Amino acid sequence: MMIKCVLIDNEPLALKTIQNYINNFANFEITGTFNNALDALTFINNNTIDAVFLDIKMPMMTGFELIRLIEYKTKIIITTAFREFAAESYDLDVLDYLIKPIPFPRFIKCIHKIEADFNLKNNIKIESHIFIKVDKKMIKIMIDEILFIEGMKEYIKVIIRDKTYITHKSLTSLSEELPADRFIRIHKSYTIAIDKVKSIEGNRIQILSYTLPIGRNYSKDVKNKILE
Repeated sequence: MMIKCVLIDNEPLALKTIQNYINNFANFEITGTFNNALDALTFINNNTIDAVFLDIKMPMMTGFELIRLIEYKTKIIITTAFREFAAESYDLDVLDYLIKPIPFPRFIKCIHKIEADFNLKNNIKIESHIFIKVDKKMIKIMIDEILFIEGMKEYIKVIIRDKTYITHKSLTSLSEELPADRFIRIHKSYTIAIDKVKSIEGNRIQILSYTLPIGRNYSKDVKNKILE
């Protein structure tokens, strides 16, 4: 099933940026783009839309005014240069609040939120996944396949059973995208999948043929969580 989106922003460059971001995700479809809230409102109320990316400050009608006029519940994602409206936006039950210029890694987190909500609403059960950028393409990696992630200064390696992916991202950033009950940071340079651990000996962890170090500052928490 496709996740149908509408984009609303009176700045052409902002619209183009969101379009380019969404085009990286095959299960998202942009059904309409608008530079004013009035035209968008008519379209939204006459079509089934799953997610609306919406600027706040626009001519004729603000984004908040539009939200209050939508006739059925759809997920709203605010895209704005202004931080001060965040509290008001959550009173309107928005799904996410993105600050321009929107970094692509932050946008990916928003995509995950939309997918999770869509799948829950439609009783779709799928394996969880992440997207990483490799050679200008967004690669989908199933979380169950990840053995561990290794940090290398400005890059990381994502190791699965039969392949290694290298992407320009921090280990901390990617670790935050993974389920905390299934992954653990064991070293400043390593995050591992807990269920892939074969053995622990001293300050070393074995995952398949890989032997990884446990950092001194991580040792107690790592052993408690893995051995519990």
